[in-house]
Formats: sequence, C-alpha cells, structure tokens
Amino acid sequence: MGLTIITVLSKIASAALILPISEAIGQLKWTWFHGKKSRDVFDFEIFDKASRGAWGSVMLLFRTKGKSLAALGALLTVLLLAIDTFFQQVTDFPERWQPRGDSFIPRIVRYEPTIETAYDNLSDVPIAQVNGELSRVIKPFFYDKNGTQPITTGNSTQAEIPLICPTGRCDWPAYETLSVCSACEDVSNLLEYACLTTRMDWMKNSTGPGTERTYPNGTACGFFLNATSEDPVLMSGYRVGNGTPSLQGETLLMRTLPLITNPLRHPFYGSGSIKFKHIPYPILDALIVSSPDGSVDSVYEKKLPVAQECVLSWCVKKIRSSYVSGGYEEQILETFENTTSVDWPWWSQDLPELDMFELEFKANITIQPPWMNNSKTAFGVSNETFMDVVTIMDEVFPSFITVSNASAPPFIKVRTSFTDKVVFRPVHFSPWLAPNNVTHHLERMAQAVTNAIRSNPSDHELIKGTAYIRETYVAVHWAWLTFPLAMLFLSIVFLAATILKTSSNTHDEVGIWKTSALPSLVYGLPKEMQKDLISTAAPTNSAVRGPKKVRIRLSPQQGWRVSGHVQAGPAAPPGFI
Repeated sequence: MGLTIITVLSKIASAALILPISEAIGQLKWTWFHGKKSRDVFDFEIFDKASRGAWGSVMLLFRTKGKSLAALGALLTVLLLAIDTFFQQVTDFPERWQPRGDSFIPRIVRYEPTIETAYDNLSDVPIAQVNGELSRVIKPFFYDKNGTQPITTGNSTQAEIPLICPTGRCDWPAYETLSVCSACEDVSNLLEYACLTTRMDWMKNSTGPGTERTYPNGTACGFFLNATSEDPVLMSGYRVGNGTPSLQGETLLMRTLPLITNPLRHPFYGSGSIKFKHIPYPILDALIVSSPDGSVDSVYEKKLPVAQECVLSWCVKKIRSSYVSGGYEEQILETFENTTSVDWPWWSQDLPELDMFELEFKANITIQPPWMNNSKTAFGVSNETFMDVVTIMDEVFPSFITVSNASAPPFIKVRTSFTDKVVFRPVHFSPWLAPNNVTHHLERMAQAVTNAIRSNPSDHELIKGTAYIRETYVAVHWAWLTFPLAMLFLSIVFLAATILKTSSNTHDEVGIWKTSALPSLVYGLPKEMQKDLISTAAPTNSAVRGPKKVRIRLSPQQGWRVSGHVQAGPAAPPGFI
C-alpha cells in the first residue's frame, strides 16, 4: 500500500514537471524559427517531438548540440524518466523486533528427582532404582538408534527444553545451569601388540562378575592394555586357533572398559582415571577401543586401534539462549568443572551369603563457579541422584563387540556387570565402533542429559527473558530526494529563462503559442483571414479568436481550403490557400 501511494505521488510529480517543460520547449520552437537565420524544415518536427516525449528530446539534444536553451528542456525531459526510481527509494518499510512481554526458559540448580526405592523381600536393604526419566534419554545413545534425533528448523534445531515464548522470537540474558560435560583424549600409546595367554573375559559365552573362575584361558593376539603386567587386558584382537597365530578364532572388534571395577567401584590406576585425574566425580570415565575401521580385516592386519579415554561429568555452563521462528540456539559463554582434590567417594561391601552387595556414594556434589563467589546459589546433585545416573551407564560400560569368525555377523555383549543379566544382541549400528566419531557422540549424549534434567518440572526454575514482535515502520532516506529536488530547481530555471527570452521585444510579434499547432496553419492563410483569426489587441498575447467557428479542409493537391471563403487572387483556385 505504501509503495502504491509513492508511485501515484511520483507520477503526479513527474506530470507536474513535464507539463511546463514541454510547454516551454514548444514556445522555444517558435523562437527558433523567428530568428534572422533560416532553419531546416526538419527542425520543426524535431521540436514538435521534443515537446511530446523523451525520444524527440534526444533528437533535439543532438540537433542543437546542447547550445540552445531548448536543449536544457530536452535534457530535463530525458532525465525525468528516472525520477520514479528515485522516489521509490526515498521511503523504505523495514521490519524490526520490538519488545512485547516476557519469555521463560528453564535452568536447573540442583538435580534431585524423586525416585521411589524398592527393598529386597528378604531384608530391609534398599535396591537401587534406575532413573526412568534419564534412562529413556540415555539408552538410545547406547545402540543402533544413534541417540535422539533433534528436529531441524532451517539452520537450527527445535528446542528440547520446555521454554515459553509467546511470540516468534525470544531471547534471554546470560544464565547459569547445571549441565553434563564430556571430553575424550587419545590413549592409543597405552596399547601394545602381543600374543599372550590370558583369561578370555571378552568372549561371547562368558558370564558376569562372580563367575570369573569359569572364564576360559587361551591365547590371543592383538593390542593389549598393560601387556607386560600380571593382568593384561585385550582391547582389540582375536583368539588363536590351536595355538597358531595364523588361525583366527573369535575376534574382539570393540571394547569399552570403565576405569573402575563394576559393580564394587574400585579404581584402576589409583584414581580411576588416566587423562582426567583432575575431575573428582565423573559420571563415566572409560576407555573405548575399536578396530580402526570397524572391520575384522584391520584386526588381522595388526592395525593400531582407535583408543580413547572419555569422561562424562557434572559441570556448570553459562549460556545465552535465543529462539527464532521455531529454531532454538545456545551460545556457551563459560564452562566450569569442579577440580578440587577429594577422597575416593565410593564405599562397597560384598554380601555373598545374600548374593548381593552394598554400594554407597558418600559425596553430595556441589559446584560453585568462580564468577558466582558472592552468590548463594550452589549447583549440584545429591549422592543418590549421582548413583542413579551412574547405574544407567553400567549397561554398556563395560561391553564388547565380537564376531565368531571373519564372515560372521557382529554381536555386542552388554550388562556384563550383572551376574544373571548378561545379554548379547546383533549389531546393526554401534556409535562406539570406528569410524564413528565417539567424541561427537558423547557431546550429543551430554547435551541430551542436560536438556532432560532442565526439563524436570519439580527441580527446574524459570529464567525470565524478553519476547519480541515484528513491526513494520517507515524509514525516509532523504538523500534520494536530491535528484527530484534538482529536477525541480532546473525546471524552474528553465521555465524562467524561457519566459525571459520570449518576453523580449524581438520576440513580441511571435506571440505565446507554446505547443499549439495553429500557428503553422494560421500563418499560411491569407492576410485578411489571419486578421479574422488572430487578436491584435496585444502582440505578446496573440491568440486565436474563435477558431472553433472556422472550418477548414485539406486537399493534398491544392492545400488548405477555408469553408465559405473565396480567394480573389489568381495564384490559387477560389476558396483554397
């Protein structure tokens, strides 16, 4: 609508300028032929066309070579073609976002969900219960689903937290929230190739803890962890058939090895970590080792496996969030993990007479970022919550992917921490098997857990932000008026110069005919007829008196004939000019 109005106004402005310019050019036509010098007949047509449009004006510019006052009028006529473009650029109708109401986004300070505890029917010992909320989020990352699949919106993804944005765009000031962080480091230097006689705890038919005495011993070739120790651990390799390395038996493609025993939680390497000793309370700290391309052939070819130590831990993130047209984005400003040295927090006791064990995590985790030293807000989780999350990870840490021979399908053995619950399943896809990016996979898992705990309605709190609505406003670009104003100024100058030139005494007898075509006819009539048609009251105001009462007719052979008039002279037949 705004552009339509501007178009109409620009057309009116163009018409208001073209009218006096064309009239002035028409008047200068008569002045052109009134001079002392004779002009070409074709000039008459050029001037006539110049007073009617741009093409004639271009012809007039070339004809006069810009040395006539009429050339200025012709130039203005041509330039007026561009005036609409400049008027269109004067105003613009951009959109801007204006604050309109509040928006809300959840954050979590302490994650302590309510979980009902079950008890053993033979004693009052509580049985660990799995956090069903987090279990539904984490378990898809264990197997062939490759984790959760965020819904994309343009270049971003839809929000996976219950934010409140009443309009199409919202943003929030920087805020802190409890999160889960991940990291991975290469540890392939810890592996050594060897052929050793060792316990085959990784084979498909081996059972869980408490039955280690039933594990078969055998010779295996491959890459070992602690190859020179009393307890070497095969991370990737194969069982030797009949004691001959050239005969490959069951093959280990991938192994996940937590750096604490399971289920009693005793640490390996003194602190339960190799590269991440500075993290006191990891949710997970494990080695993930895979054949370099996930194939059996690379194992037989003695290629160095992909070996990483990966950790998941609680942390605090400072985030700035935004939500635009269904797409949610987060900018991580700062991340803080507690690195304070602590005593080993796990306590466990085996109860073989009851065929069970007791396990307790004795620390309540509290994280205080340094930039919040003056704040009373303390982020963290309770000891029970921590155990609930760790228990979920036990399903695939530890685990093994094996094949019985080079052409057999792979299987993954999981839940190996549970004596009577060890299971194996076919592998269609495994995020832990190379060449999949384990680091990126754990980052996605950490983000999914963070979103899940922030979505807990009983624990989260809402951060207030700003909602915006889109408004259209008028922006005036005054610089674009320079050309129209210059055209107006030059048109006034041209009109004034024309008036000044045609008002001089030498041009009085021409009269003010402007663009009228009558002079070309009237001045060809007999003198007595001219007197009847032209007022002689004032030469500078010459005009046709009652031309509508005179009737004429064109005869191609004899010229103009005035009805009712008889010419007495012998030069032309009676009644013809």
